[in-house]
Amino acid sequence: MEHYLDNAATTKPCAEAAEAMMKSVIQAYANPSSLHRMGLEAQHVMDQARKQIADALGGKPQELYFTSGATESNNLALRGITASYGRRRKKIVTSAVEHASIRQTLTYLEEQGFTVVRVMPGDDGNYHAADFLHAVDPDTCLVSIMLVNNENGYRMPVEEVFNAVKRRDPEVITHCDAVQGFLKVPFRTKTLGADLISISGHKVHGVKGIGALYVKQGVRIKPILFGGNQEKKIRPGTESVPLIAAFGAAVKKLAPTLKERYESVFALRSFLIERLNEMNGVLIRNLPNASPYVLNLSLLGYRSEIVLHYLEKRDVYISSGSACSKGASSGVLEVFGAKPEAVDSALRISFCAENTQEDILALVEGLQSAQHELVH
Repeated sequence: MEHYLDNAATTKPCAEAAEAMMKSVIQAYANPSSLHRMGLEAQHVMDQARKQIADALGGKPQELYFTSGATESNNLALRGITASYGRRRKKIVTSAVEHASIRQTLTYLEEQGFTVVRVMPGDDGNYHAADFLHAVDPDTCLVSIMLVNNENGYRMPVEEVFNAVKRRDPEVITHCDAVQGFLKVPFRTKTLGADLISISGHKVHGVKGIGALYVKQGVRIKPILFGGNQEKKIRPGTESVPLIAAFGAAVKKLAPTLKERYESVFALRSFLIERLNEMNGVLIRNLPNASPYVLNLSLLGYRSEIVLHYLEKRDVYISSGSACSKGASSGVLEVFGAKPEAVDSALRISFCAENTQEDILALVEGLQSAQHELVH
């Protein structure tokens, strides 16, 4: 039996998503830009999914643009907004713990002449809204903060920061990478205070290769790709109707059960922490305000990669950090104060509502066995 606990990297597509995808592949396979009946049927499938996802966000269908995934959504948000609003204002404020697709895009924008301020946690290890607000000035065009950190589950003070920024200066654009928060922690576009929101299909039991960017009505964004008239020219290129259909079906299934799934995952995470507290040599990063979907820990003295492959042989699947880093340290844990030896042994456990206590027990037994069998 497989015990999959790497859901922050990707989730298993739900049956509804797989069915919607295959139905579109077989039946609604026409180009949605074609004007004949079959093209209109494909367009209808896409429109339906767009509404399902927009409703779950609390936005309007016309505010949602489909992309190839979160990385493209983040690139489009940052580059598209700075192209529109970055002539007079040349400053961007963000956190020091963003996803690689944000970090590397900001490095590119620095090379184009923008100033990027990367806010660090306070002395207590937590992020405070005041530190972001202190960095925002009249030269700021964009504030971009992730909702939930993908490596340790830390929930950033996005609502507090964005709403305070908007009260002070409505011209500042706000963007949130909500990939690890969408359909996992409660939020709506209005309460979040975000002008743009990035989300991804394969993090919510859809399939890989599809994402979306919410752009609040009235916000101007320039494309970073050029071609046809698809997605109102903001993201040209023939839309992948099967992947979009899968995304919509997954959202339709998950959206009504957010509270129940949150409580179920919270209980699983608590159960795991209880079991880990019975072990020696385990450092648990049980951060305040964290999403229950992610828990980061260190099996001290044992390198992450060795432990991962040991657990894999026992059909237990976890991660050492962000999947985008391919096993290398992204620097996020260090920013939160982790020591080098703890980073070398860091493990990320990430849940979904389909996980069970049997999965947790298999993981704990595997870690206990690793401590006895593996060489320090």
